[in-house]
Amino acid sequence: MTSKKILNNLQKVEDAILVVTFCVMVISFFMQVVNRNIIKQSVSWFEELSRYCMMYMVFLATEAGLRDGTQISVTSVTDKMPPKVRDIVLLIAKTLVVVFSIIIFLTSFNLLKIQVRSHQLSPALKLPMFIPYFALTLSFGIIIVTQMSLWILAFLKIVKKTPVDVTEESK
Repeated sequence: MTSKKILNNLQKVEDAILVVTFCVMVISFFMQVVNRNIIKQSVSWFEELSRYCMMYMVFLATEAGLRDGTQISVTSVTDKMPPKVRDIVLLIAKTLVVVFSIIIFLTSFNLLKIQVRSHQLSPALKLPMFIPYFALTLSFGIIIVTQMSLWILAFLKIVKKTPVDVTEESK
C-alpha cells in the first residue's frame, strides 16, 4: 500500500469520526439547552457527552491541520530560504513533530493503563474513563503514521528521487 493510499484511508476514518462526534456534540448541546430552558430540568450526561465528543474532535482536527498544513505557522524566514534549504528545514520540523508525537503516544498508554486499572467511571455517563483518554492515543497514533508518511515523501523530494510537493500529497 502506498503512502497516498494510507493517508487517504486514515483521512476517511478521521473524517467519519469527526462527523459523528460533531453531530453527537451538537445534538447533546441542543438537548441540554432544551432540557434546561423548556423542560426546566438539567440532564448532566448531555454536557459530559458533548465534552468528550469535543475532546475527540480537537485531537483529530489537530492531526488534520498538521496533515493539510493549515496549522498556524510563521513562514517569513523559510519563505526567504532557497528551496533546497527550505525543504531540509521543513523535514527537520516534521521530524520534531514525529518525535513529539511518539513521546505523547507512548505516554498516553500509561494513562490508559492507569484508567483501566482504576476502573474509574465518568460521573454522569458511567463510561470507563479510558474511553475519553483514548482520544489522545488515537489522534497521536494517526499523527505518527501520517507525519511519517509525509516525512518519507519530503525526504524523497530532498534526495531528488521523486518530485513530490509534500503539501499536496495527501489530497
